[in-house]
Amino acid sequence: MELIYPGKKTEQDILLNTPSCNLIDNNENNNMLIKGNNLNVLQLLRQSFNLSGKIDLIYIDPPFATNTIFTIGKDRVSTISPSQNDDIAYRDNLCGFEFIEFIRERLILAKDLLSDCGSIYLHIDYKIGHYVKIIMDEIFGVENFRNDITRIKCNPKNFYRRAYGNIKDMILFYSKTKNNIWNDPKIEFTEHDKETLFKKTDKNGRAYTTVPLHAPGETMNGVTSQEFKGLKPPKGRHWRCSPKELDDLDKDGLIEWSTSGNPRKIIYADEKHGKKMQDIWEFKDYQYPIYPTEKNIDMIKNIISASSNENSIVLDFFCGSGTTLVAAIELSRNWIGIDNSEMAINVIRERINNIPNTLFNKSGYSYFEATTDEKELYNSRSFSAVHGRKRFGVGV
Repeated sequence: MELIYPGKKTEQDILLNTPSCNLIDNNENNNMLIKGNNLNVLQLLRQSFNLSGKIDLIYIDPPFATNTIFTIGKDRVSTISPSQNDDIAYRDNLCGFEFIEFIRERLILAKDLLSDCGSIYLHIDYKIGHYVKIIMDEIFGVENFRNDITRIKCNPKNFYRRAYGNIKDMILFYSKTKNNIWNDPKIEFTEHDKETLFKKTDKNGRAYTTVPLHAPGETMNGVTSQEFKGLKPPKGRHWRCSPKELDDLDKDGLIEWSTSGNPRKIIYADEKHGKKMQDIWEFKDYQYPIYPTEKNIDMIKNIISASSNENSIVLDFFCGSGTTLVAAIELSRNWIGIDNSEMAINVIRERINNIPNTLFNKSGYSYFEATTDEKELYNSRSFSAVHGRKRFGVGV
């Protein structure tokens, strides 16, 4: 499936002919905050920093094609009720196929930057997100689509409209290959979970539950179709593991036999680290954000923890309030942030500069500004860093 629209460039045209920037670099910092057009800067990262195939995780929260001006004031941030005295944070004024191509160009460059174990999470709304998904299917491949995550963003709304209230947006999660980093995030069991999921207690007082030892689907000649303790798996099913492994579980006391002779595996509550995270998340927007459309840092931390490792490079090229960068610092990741808004850059620098720089975080960074003159990217200011650029994977 492919979206056809006026002005759609070829992938090769975007990769080969997108203008880049020049870089004067005289520091040893891992992390970078860059003010400028992210299209040109992404090309810079490919061509001058040798970062193709080096980024393990990209999270972006781009404009949503809302045709809205987002503002920020001295004492308040507004997304829908701006004051005349507010400064413009950014303009979300691209719509239709112009917006789709705007996103597509950047995603094509972003894919080239991703490592073979890399992933991308794109935050978008329900009005334009379905078109963006088709574009992402084209670029990353349908086979690398992982999730359409529903994010509960606010409390229920009661204002009148001829439709249901909207309390969610979406996050499209793709990997570059089938071998993406995946740290399988868990949600801690609540006391209610423990009471409802682990209703049994053994002789030592340990709470547990049991699960079937067989799974759907028959195997004709495999070991999982063979007998265990004289039992065949039920019709239309197979054992979840070999009879030898089932014997070992039984010897270890991890199989419970019913009065009718049905075996089930014992799962102890104190051996489980939590329940698997599903694709509906409740990470609501802040009531008093420091920047328009600022996202919940716990949500970003969950994404970073799930799809990157320590010393991975995390990239956000619509970095807005800098929440992705702060989360990366707190989780010991290297990071690159790009934004074209002066207001965003001011907010980000204030946030990061207030983080204590220790041996255990990566808050040191270099700040650059991209321009369109001959010296297109110059080093505006360098801040102290803990780690050298060699670990960052940049050839100098």
